[in-house]
Amino acid sequence: MALLAFLLEACGSKGLQQEQSADLPRIAIAGLAIESSTFSPAVTEEDAFRARRGDEVFGYYPFMHEDSLNRSRAVWFPTLRGHAIPGGIVTRAAYESLVGETLDRLRENLPYDGLFFDIHGAMSVVGLDDPEGDFIKRIREVVGKETLISTSMDLHGNVSWRLAAHSDLITCYRMAPHEDALESKKRAVDNLLERLESGLGKPTYKAWIPVPILLPGEKTSTRVDPGKALYAEVYPAAEQEGVTDAAIWVGYAWADEPRNHAVVMVTGDDRSTVTETAERLAESFWDKRFAFEFIAPTASLRESLDMAIASNKKPFMISDMGDNPTAGGAGDVTWTLREILARPEFQAKDGPSLIYASIPGPELVEAALEVGVGGQVTAKVGAAVDDRFSPPITLNGTVAAIEQGDQNAETEVVVTVGSVQVIVTAKRKPYHRESDFTNLGLNPRETDIVVVKIGYLVPELYNMRADWIMALTPGGVDQDLERLEFKRINRPMFPFDPEMETPDLCARLVPLSHEFEE
Repeated sequence: MALLAFLLEACGSKGLQQEQSADLPRIAIAGLAIESSTFSPAVTEEDAFRARRGDEVFGYYPFMHEDSLNRSRAVWFPTLRGHAIPGGIVTRAAYESLVGETLDRLRENLPYDGLFFDIHGAMSVVGLDDPEGDFIKRIREVVGKETLISTSMDLHGNVSWRLAAHSDLITCYRMAPHEDALESKKRAVDNLLERLESGLGKPTYKAWIPVPILLPGEKTSTRVDPGKALYAEVYPAAEQEGVTDAAIWVGYAWADEPRNHAVVMVTGDDRSTVTETAERLAESFWDKRFAFEFIAPTASLRESLDMAIASNKKPFMISDMGDNPTAGGAGDVTWTLREILARPEFQAKDGPSLIYASIPGPELVEAALEVGVGGQVTAKVGAAVDDRFSPPITLNGTVAAIEQGDQNAETEVVVTVGSVQVIVTAKRKPYHRESDFTNLGLNPRETDIVVVKIGYLVPELYNMRADWIMALTPGGVDQDLERLEFKRINRPMFPFDPEMETPDLCARLVPLSHEFEE
């Protein structure tokens, strides 16, 4: 009898769960994220996205763990989500493969009430303008026009008219560095759930304003003004009655495409509040345009090294900005490393200690694995992808450390050359965390100079630095935008045309997704 009672209770519980599930919204998850520099000779293949599929996708989002409130508020259908380290243009084959698989997975569980579209917004694809706009259009063709799509983006992404039209809800980060990335993604999910649960559905109005400004992130960080003050305006704007969300996109500065420029978008149900808020934010951005400067001192590499050598503060950090792999650089430009090794100060072991992070060199990695720690190696590194500024370097030094298994670098080798510790990797890797160094037996806090391929310092490096300068070095993400050959961006554009007339910053109401006709 006890067993029968247990089975009846279990069946009743299962039936109740099924009934509850039937009342919950059905929501899919999909997205691809990368920044692609069209000024880099690098090419991004499919494996760079390290795509997660099915329930693996939840691992991207701590707020979606199995026992979370968000998981219990819907029946979820994660499809495919990929995230690549910034790099060069994506091959068409890679794009079509990943998008095609996503669409196939979406077809398996139709229909959907909502879809969480998690992208960066700065992907470039061979032979295709506006990949994210193309991607969401193709998603619409599968899921239909009634499904609510909530789009989450990086503030360095680009919002085309097509992307804005097919998105019902849209938001982006409000901090650079992106300390609020997960908070922003959760906001995109929460907005979607709230609109579905309340029965409000799609916001009635979407105001879109292109702002003809194209600036690098190193000039628009929210750590300092005017970026800090500008983005501080977004929070109260988004909390207004009648507004669902408000966002400012700086845009991506290293792709030569018509969609690359700043954008303001506000969504909500009160037309006047939505449009007036968008116009106020756009005008604020435009009015501040001349105040945007690099968020740290900048100098030539020679001047940067001179300052670092003379400094008694350590670590003195130098950003090797032109080849920053987290902005889209190839990561293997040897120009900076060549200049460092040529300096007499670093040629003796008792010279100023310097860590260089990093340079790809699979040939040297293989040689190091053969001789082991303590062995001598001589092999070429770098410039396999981007040799426009400097050819490969032949490193001759002592192997100080070998680590295998890193998800990006695969194998890391530290080679001592004079007083310089060069981190050589099988594949490119950004070095953003203290553990990236300490895992290799390096102590950046006690090192005189740390040179990192990066732009503005991420929080962990920023908090570690004793002093810091950003070096204006060459590469695929050259910070001197006017030195690059832009041919396809819309003109006039600030700062390329500093004397341009004030643009039309009136809000343009985007058609709702079920009304949009291309």
